[in-house]
Amino acid sequence: MSATNLIHASLTARRRARELDALTSGEQVDVLVVGGGVTGAGVALDAASRGLSVALVEAHDLAFGTSRFSSKLVHGGLRYLAHGRLGLARESAVERDVLLRRTAPHLTRPLAQLFPRYADTPAREYALTAAGLTAGDALRRFAGTPSTLLPRPRTVPAAAALTLVPGLRATGLRGGLLAFDGALTDDARLVVALARTAAGLGARILTRVRALELRGDQVRARDELTGDTVDLRARQVVNAAGVWSGGLVPNVRLRPSRGSHLVLDARSTGLGETALMVGVPGELNRFVFLLPQPGGTVYLGLTDEPLDGEATDHTDVPDTDVDFLLDVASTVLDRPLTHDDVRGSFAGLRPLLDTPGGRTADLSREHAVLTDPGTGVVTVVGGKLTTYRVMAEQAVDAAVTEAGLRAPSSRTGRLPLVGAASRAALTTVDAPRRLVGKYGIEAPRVAALGDVDHALARPLFPGCATTAAEVVWAVRHEGALDADDVLHRRTRLGLVPDDAEKARPAVSDLVERSLRGLA
Repeated sequence: MSATNLIHASLTARRRARELDALTSGEQVDVLVVGGGVTGAGVALDAASRGLSVALVEAHDLAFGTSRFSSKLVHGGLRYLAHGRLGLARESAVERDVLLRRTAPHLTRPLAQLFPRYADTPAREYALTAAGLTAGDALRRFAGTPSTLLPRPRTVPAAAALTLVPGLRATGLRGGLLAFDGALTDDARLVVALARTAAGLGARILTRVRALELRGDQVRARDELTGDTVDLRARQVVNAAGVWSGGLVPNVRLRPSRGSHLVLDARSTGLGETALMVGVPGELNRFVFLLPQPGGTVYLGLTDEPLDGEATDHTDVPDTDVDFLLDVASTVLDRPLTHDDVRGSFAGLRPLLDTPGGRTADLSREHAVLTDPGTGVVTVVGGKLTTYRVMAEQAVDAAVTEAGLRAPSSRTGRLPLVGAASRAALTTVDAPRRLVGKYGIEAPRVAALGDVDHALARPLFPGCATTAAEVVWAVRHEGALDADDVLHRRTRLGLVPDDAEKARPAVSDLVERSLRGLA
């Protein structure tokens, strides 16, 4: 990215203030998006890439809600196949290919997954898993994803399974199935990249602006930094507020479900770089998974429980979810996991469309684009992170139709995000591999901050990989406005509370100095 484009794609406190002033002075945009998660940021990018004028408002920070609490998977729709939803599975496979090869190679990676087989594994369960993986591979071929990137599934003997996952229980092990899927380096970073790419095309990305009332052509909002109430004008408003969508447009009815994850140390699980998929006893085609992450941690998930009460800004992980995840994972591990192994936890809320009866686990993951007849607001809701781009495209199509706008068709399927390059090109970037995995071709610019000021090359605390330069970059270019933005959305140190508290003093000082232009 050239220096000029970097400036255009940079999100700063000054830019936020300037662009909010322009909108509160009466300027009207074509599309006003409410919600700064993956769907909202995707809508802003899609609309801006078509040449429409765009603004996005978010009550908190980018990726504040569910979008930073996913399983970090870019999956090909295996579970959808199991439920007979071939169209949704096909869509997932295609969108996985788009992310892996075109729009975000720097933020994605292939992930090996082992489905272990034991002497007591029901034959029908194993056969169904094998058939599902074979069908999933057919979808990979349909999407055009090469086997050099996502190899074909295959059976492996017990010795190979133990080599891939040394922490497996060896007693009764008969081997397993090895398959490959996509994974994100960091889901919050995907949202930031989407927002910055949209900003580079002229979109106004306004965090700390809370939508209070929506109409099809106007949003009444509150500037959370000043407390001022403002009216923002648009030719079309798009509601992409996720689980909070129904509170803004009452005709949208949701049944949110809670997806809990635990953060473990890779050493306690005995995992290497291969994920472990563990069948939930008594259920077909439902798995608990241990997903290795860059930096030596493992995410253990996933629950699917109905939310009791209203969605709030923070969702706790109950002890029942912790016990369930630890118990299921321990059925295939040599050393059973306990609460002492848990370094952190997080839960996201799925914005599932309400349908009568049944468990939330059985509700469709398909998305919907709805136009409210009373207000004229377009709402996009449901879906999965992998298919955010299709959701955004359809929402913008609906907005263009509803408002009578003129715009070309979507082009986001071939639009690289900030930092993107081919996988071959990324291997030649002159920067530490850890930084390339977070920033892509921008990694040398992040590293250069530490070359200019050696103090910025230092880790935030002993044993921490994250450097002070990354904090400064987050404020100068990624829209971070306080320490929590950095800890919880830009670096993800907040996933382990002990690490967040160790880093907080240095991060708070760096953010304050950066906002004042002193760092």
